[in-house]
Parts: sequence; structure tokens; C-alpha cells
Amino acid sequence: MIEWYKKVVFENYSNFKGRARRSEYWYFALANGLVSILLIIIGASIGGIFGDGMTGFFVGYGLFVLYSLATLLPGLAVIARRLHDVGKSGWFYLVAFIPVVGAIWILILFCTEGNPGPNQYGPDPKNEIEDINEIGKVELQ
Repeated sequence: MIEWYKKVVFENYSNFKGRARRSEYWYFALANGLVSILLIIIGASIGGIFGDGMTGFFVGYGLFVLYSLATLLPGLAVIARRLHDVGKSGWFYLVAFIPVVGAIWILILFCTEGNPGPNQYGPDPKNEIEDINEIGKVELQ
């Protein structure tokens, strides 16, 4: 899980091109959710200990807000790459703003297996190892 998170946040920080496997998206979402919950708990504790009223609220949740802003761009990028894997444009994510139906449709797309083989957005991310092996075979001949 941590490897997928690091791949999204550090290696593909603002990469909106290519494709992302289901595991890349879902492990990033899981790790992002866990870190967010942890920061909210830490923020509430700090706010309760050192703050009074609104001052404590802003001090306590500042960590969560900073983290959310730092991971906004990689989150949007992995969403776009995930949609590319099922053959949709990254702009298709705007469908999520349609009440209820849009969110359900996007969830279905995120759970759907990607198109096998290359598509207009790039090679199949599941076949990267196979592609590397093919390149090695060609170079050896």
C-alpha cells in the first residue's frame, strides 16, 4: 500500500498522462484516508490542548488542511489516469457532480477493470513487466 502511495505522491505528483491500475488508485485512496483521519485526530488533540474556541480549531486542523492541499494535485492526477485506464477522458470526472447518479457512475468506473492492451492514453499498466521482458528479448537477438 505504501509503495502505491509513494508512486502517486512522489513519482507522479502532477502526471495527468498515462494510465493507473485499480490497485494504484485504491491503495492511494486508502492511504490518503488513513493519513487524513490521523491528522484530524492529532489536530483535534492539539486544538483541545493548546487552543481556546476558534483559535484551537484553526491551529488543530491546520495540519489536515495543509496535507489536503498538498495531496490535491496528485489525487486529481491519479483520478485522471484511472479514468484513462477505462478509456475515458480525465474530464469525465465532472460527471461526479451530478447528484447521486454521477457519484455512483464514477465509483463503478473506478472499480471496473481497465481496457486490456494499449488504448489512446497509453500502454496497459498491467503489461509493463511483459513489455520490459519483450524489450529484453529484442535486445538480446
